[in-house]
Amino acid sequence: MEGCFSVLRRWTPLTMLPLILKEKLLAMSMFSLGLGAVGVAIAGIFLANTDFCLTDAEQATLEYLENADLRTIGDEEKMFKARTLWAKSGAVVMAVRRPG
Repeated sequence: MEGCFSVLRRWTPLTMLPLILKEKLLAMSMFSLGLGAVGVAIAGIFLANTDFCLTDAEQATLEYLENADLRTIGDEEKMFKARTLWAKSGAVVMAVRRPG
């Protein structure tokens, strides 16, 4: 008879309390991790799509543009400075290939 009561004594509300707290702690931990992951994802998307952390572009000076080497497109390739084209026609059109 003592065996039956010992089983009942083991599952009293006071002995169940640590199990309930462990479940609540686990749920709270999972919620915190999930919330942190969502926050990191939002921050990553924000930083990837904005120029918040990039440096500002530097404006090219007229001297730098005058000394730029231009190449013709076509069968025979010629190279000349941009200032010669500016002196002849008054306009310079440049196509710039970005590195990378």
